[in-house]
Amino acid sequence: MVPLIDCPSPNHDERPSAISMIVLHYTGMADSEAAIAKLCDPEAKLSCHYLVTEDGQVLIMVPEDRRAWHAGKSYWRGHTNINDCSIGIEIVNPGHDHGYRDFPEAQIEALIPLLSDIKERHHVTRGNIVGH
Repeated sequence: MVPLIDCPSPNHDERPSAISMIVLHYTGMADSEAAIAKLCDPEAKLSCHYLVTEDGQVLIMVPEDRRAWHAGKSYWRGHTNINDCSIGIEIVNPGHDHGYRDFPEAQIEALIPLLSDIKERHHVTRGNIVGH
């Protein structure tokens, strides 16, 4: 696994539930800098546990034992407020509003071991790894 880069976000609180899900998102912002700025802005009330940049860096923004604010109003398999029980991974990509492009190889190569490690450590089943 690639080394984790500390990039703390102030946007988190107590986690009320055990981790049972992983939620993958693409950032939908112009670049890494814009995504990091938004995820660290207290007024945005938005965060994630990990951010994977296009060049394959992995930033840890919220510790796993804290609840990040990435899933918003959400529901999956009988659970509401998915932030309570999930790890949020943001994958830098401008998305459809800013010129969507394929995910670079370096980004995928960094994401796969991160995802595998989280899945194994928290015993997350394949059906509870979702894209949002």
